Parts: sequence; C-alpha cells; structure tokens
Amino acid sequence: MPQRHSKNNNDLAFFTYDEKRKLGYGTQKERLGRDSIKPFDACCLCLKPFIDPLCCQKGHVFCKECILECLLSQKKDIQRKLAAHEAQQKHEKEEEEERLMQQKARELDAFDQQNHGAVPQYTDKNHSQDKNGFHGANSVKVTSYEEEALRTMKAFWLPSATPEAPRKVEAPSTSTVCPEGNEKLKLKTLFPICFVEDTSEKKKPNSLDKTYICPSCKVTLTNTVSLAALNSCGHVFCKKCAEKFIVVDKVCLVCDKPCKERNLVKLEKGGTGFAGHGDYLEATDFKHLGSGSGLGLVRPAMKT
Repeated sequence: MPQRHSKNNNDLAFFTYDEKRKLGYGTQKERLGRDSIKPFDACCLCLKPFIDPLCCQKGHVFCKECILECLLSQKKDIQRKLAAHEAQQKHEKEEEEERLMQQKARELDAFDQQNHGAVPQYTDKNHSQDKNGFHGANSVKVTSYEEEALRTMKAFWLPSATPEAPRKVEAPSTSTVCPEGNEKLKLKTLFPICFVEDTSEKKKPNSLDKTYICPSCKVTLTNTVSLAALNSCGHVFCKKCAEKFIVVDKVCLVCDKPCKERNLVKLEKGGTGFAGHGDYLEATDFKHLGSGSGLGLVRPAMKT
C-alpha cells in the first residue's frame, strides 16, 4: 500500500503542483540539437546550401535568387501600401470638403431662418424619408419614437446598427529591409562572396556535401570557426587569418587586391552544440493545461 503523501492525494477538486508538472503545464524547456542549427553555408531564407551567395554588410548570407525575390516582393508591398495611403488621404480630403460644404449650408440655413422666421414654411410630410433607411420588419414607415429608438439602441447583432471602426493606414517606409537583421538593405550594398572548396585527396569522393577551407591556413570551415569576408573582392577567411594577415598587410591573400580593415565583414552563422559557444540554444514554450489537450499522453511523466 502506498504511503499517504500529498503527491498521491488525487481526490482533490483542483490540480496540485505535481499533477500539473506531470501533465506538461507551464514553461517547457528543451535544448536545441544539431538539426535545429543553421550551418554556415546555408541561405538565411531557404535554409538550403546557397547558390551564388550574396552577403549584406551585417554578414547575413543569402542565395542570389532568394534575396532578389525577397526585395522585389518588399517593393511590391511598399507600392501597395503607398497606393492605399494615397487613397485614404484622398478620401479624407473629400470628406473634409464635404464637411465644410455642409457647415456652410447649415450657416446659410440658420441665417435664412433668422431673417425669414415669420414666414411659414410648408413641407410635404408624405415625401419625408427616413434617414436611416430602416422601415421595420414589415417594411412599414416607423414613427419618430421608433426611429429615435433604432438610432440610439446598441443592437450589435443588426447589420444596420453595427458600428464600424475607422481603419487608418499609416505612411509606410519606402526602404527595403534585410529579412534576417531588419536593417535597411539595398541591392547595391550586397556583394558576392567566394568560398574555397576543399579538393584534397582526404575528402571522400562519394560525398555530396561540399567542404570549404580557409585559403590561408587550410582549416576546414565549420560553425565552430568564426568567418570574415572582404566586401571588396568577396573572399572568405577564418577570423584568425583575417586579423593576423589581412589587417596588417592590407591586401587580400588570394587575389592581392588592396583592402582596408573596414572592408572586413564578419559572417553570421548558426551556433554549435557546445554551451561555451555563446549562443542561446535552449528553446522554451509555455503550455496551458486544458481539457482535451492530450499533453499527459504525449509528454512522459517527470521523475520525482
């Protein structure tokens, strides 16, 4: 017979803390594996090995086709928002002109009534129309009391009485942004980068994945190696060789093209499985406990 303990007391009208933990309630944490980390030679948009890579000034690498399609879609979206904003401004201008005309007409009517107040005004009551255009369920003319009640009542279920919130379109930004870093990005600021492929005999001939090396120290490039590219010629080096040779000699080690320290761009890449890499590799997700969620069937019970 189990011991009498609070964890075994399951006849309460509410869930205890231990029961919630076993059902998966609260913040769930899970460490990311290698499959969840983007490799350095993958496009930031399609997440596939890049083809004709282009790099921005912040070090984000994209396929040429992917980034051109992204910038084109952003320009189309900006044009659509600009057209909507111009249409809204035109509509507001027309409403303002109509309001001024109505105000002027009211002032003229008030002036006319003030000067001709003693003259009786005859109106045809048979041709008076309802302003709201609502004539009841049987399409009969409503009285003034019913008209006032229909105008003031808050019957949100009636289409004629449903209020409409004004939608205001703000003026959009006319500059395209980087899809990865959200900074301003233009097509002319992108520069092509060139990796040196490993063609040594140590590489397996039947391997489909390309292996890249540093052209200076011949080290295989992975996510554990910090990379730097020259925006003047596009050659990629490891960060150690770039700081040791290129910064001092001010010339590219591959094409001997003159360069300066400001031409070095640090390439952004995914993290590694090691905690000392400095990347936050823990994913968190908050889950609510609800009937029919099935969390108790999916997540195994925690060991206590």
